[in-house]
Amino acid sequence: MTPRATYRFQFHKDFTFADAEALVPYLDRLGVSHVYASPITMATPGSTHGYDVTDPTRINPELGGEEAFRSLVAALRARDMGVIIDIVPNHMGVAGGHNAWWTDVLQRGPESPHARVFDIDWRERIVLPVLGAPLSEALDNGDIAVERDGDRWEVVAYGEHRFPIRDEDQDGAGTDPLAPLLERQHYRLAYWRTANDQLNWRRFFTINELAGVRAEDPAVFEATHALYFRLHDEGLIDGVRVDHVDGLTDPIGYCHRLRERLGDDAWIIVEKILGAGEPQPEGWAIDGTSGYDFMEQVTALLHDPAGAEPLGALWEEISGRSATFEPEEFQARQDLLSWQFAGQLDGCVAAFAALAASAPGGDGVTPAALRRAIVRLLWAFPVYRTYGTGDAAPASDETVRAQVRARVAELIPPGEAPITDRVLAWLAGDGPGDAALAAEAVRRFQQLSAPIAAKAVEDTAFYRYGRLLSRNDVGFDAETFALPPAAFHAAMEERVRTVPQAMLTTATHDHKRGEDVRARLAALSARPEAWRTFALRWVDEDEAVDPADAYMLLQTLVGAWPDDGPGGDFAERVKGWQQKALREAKLRSSWEAPDEAYEAAADALLDRWLADAAFVAAVEALLAELRPIAEANTLALVLLRYTLPGVPDLYQGTELADLSLVDPDNRRPVDYDLRARLLERGASPKLRLIAELLALRRAHPALFRDGDYAAAEVSGAGAAYLLAFERRGDGCTLRCAVALHGTSDWGDTRVRFASGEEMAASMLFAAGPVTLAVV
Repeated sequence: MTPRATYRFQFHKDFTFADAEALVPYLDRLGVSHVYASPITMATPGSTHGYDVTDPTRINPELGGEEAFRSLVAALRARDMGVIIDIVPNHMGVAGGHNAWWTDVLQRGPESPHARVFDIDWRERIVLPVLGAPLSEALDNGDIAVERDGDRWEVVAYGEHRFPIRDEDQDGAGTDPLAPLLERQHYRLAYWRTANDQLNWRRFFTINELAGVRAEDPAVFEATHALYFRLHDEGLIDGVRVDHVDGLTDPIGYCHRLRERLGDDAWIIVEKILGAGEPQPEGWAIDGTSGYDFMEQVTALLHDPAGAEPLGALWEEISGRSATFEPEEFQARQDLLSWQFAGQLDGCVAAFAALAASAPGGDGVTPAALRRAIVRLLWAFPVYRTYGTGDAAPASDETVRAQVRARVAELIPPGEAPITDRVLAWLAGDGPGDAALAAEAVRRFQQLSAPIAAKAVEDTAFYRYGRLLSRNDVGFDAETFALPPAAFHAAMEERVRTVPQAMLTTATHDHKRGEDVRARLAALSARPEAWRTFALRWVDEDEAVDPADAYMLLQTLVGAWPDDGPGGDFAERVKGWQQKALREAKLRSSWEAPDEAYEAAADALLDRWLADAAFVAAVEALLAELRPIAEANTLALVLLRYTLPGVPDLYQGTELADLSLVDPDNRRPVDYDLRARLLERGASPKLRLIAELLALRRAHPALFRDGDYAAAEVSGAGAAYLLAFERRGDGCTLRCAVALHGTSDWGDTRVRFASGEEMAASMLFAAGPVTLAVV
């Protein structure tokens, strides 16, 4: 059952199924058809997001358990509504002894019935990087001990971390010398700083508390998905959103197995980041992505292309860094591959070395040469990953390999191009050697290229590059500053052709800044000179804070500035963002080695600005100038999200102004009483437009589900500042138009819709910056 429109809830112990059930009448009045739930399975106690799954076979009792979930579903079904759940097949939480399967693997090693669940290299013991010092030093300091828990002995580190002792050692664990006892276990306790270099099991990105799951194994697939299949077969859920599909060994094969088990009636979407020019996932047996690609496209549409050059020049002038994004991404890929993925890279190189040794003439290909080739390919890879080999690979894989071959050409050491070509041939399934070794080598490359892309771009370069922060968000191409109407139309025509039921979202639990922050910052692209004057007044090169960091802080303050001024917890919220930004950038501070003095200086700058009446007045004067454009951008986001081909999602609370920053700020409690009152009174323009569009979707479901998409012809002086289109189906026609970049003087601009209706732009926008009509 394809949803008409979804509403995303972030469930945790302080927002449970019962809390959501109490809001069902509000959701119904608003007009959504489905609750879109964050992961509902057992997670680490106190988890605020649920992606650290500890038991995928049970519904989390902190959320109310299965009984409360069934009650929520019953309340929704009574109003002809339903539920979509977020599932996490790629990894599980393994910290704190809360995952019984992982604990059993630590206790029994490869003989554990759960050993096949996790992606572990069993050529050595499981490396557990939990110690605050090398093992010998931790032993000398008495930081490790053996204690009894019930009828079993356990290893205890720092009085906090507890690990099982294998059955064979239970009789003497309390009296045996500690060092040899530890040597006999199926795991090896290690200094936490060795994780990046020595970890011998796949983790989620760089998070040691999340272990990769081998969902490609049929038995593991069934065991980890049994709950989801049961919930669907019992009619309790209508579909799933698959988290981080690119982390899996075979995403396309996984999606086909999931479709086979859930059936054609299930709505299946995947969290997938599309690179620049990467096509929609056709042939995956799914309904599309969870909408980061749409969020990128619609946000780019709001940016005035004329702002790219002056804002790039300003960033370069203030920061001393490149005006373009490409050098930042390239450097970040180099940094992350050498700093945080060395162990995974070693495994990838070893797999290709074994493959080379199995091929004729392979003795001439050294591991060092393979390493140089693989490293350079990862530096230049244009997308998250490829998806198959030989006839099983999608056509897009060949395009990607051609792109990366062209990009890597200038990076290859003299005389080593044939080795790079050989690696690319293996990735294509054409290279010589043992088939099983080839599959393993390709798997390791694909499961390395995806996290390198994610961590280098989204979690590093996006915090280093500050031309305009509204172009730095999950799934965005920061190199592309703006998307003209013609390109946006082309993207929507592809969408209606390939994934007409994919999700449309403009805010998520993962976004780096809220949709209205982005809408406001996008307005700066239409007023670059006003912004330049403001920024140069306040960014001082003599400060203890790097001008680049101060400039990004300044953008954040302007983007997130509350409508009622910077009181309350605003300063603390921004400080939380700033700490994360500085540490993710890894230039002045980092999570591994925080520079607390520099972070304090950055906080002090923020405090001085907010305490300066002149600064506050200057911000509010700038916001007054930007307000008409920013508000028009917000309404444009709403209109397009609810009228374009796809299933619109509303992230919790964003029916009012979404001025949130990166998590955890974007997961703060929502005042639903306020939203319910405003919905009744129609007092908020954003909320009122959402409700009107959802009512329209409810009244004409077939039009929005199956209708076509036709771009309107726009002529005249304002053609570059107007987006208009028509959707036809079920015997009716929807016409929509959006004014872009604050334009209001339309002159001779005219719009001609595909059905033949023609009108002057000045009449089209007489009542405001967005317009729609159903005929």
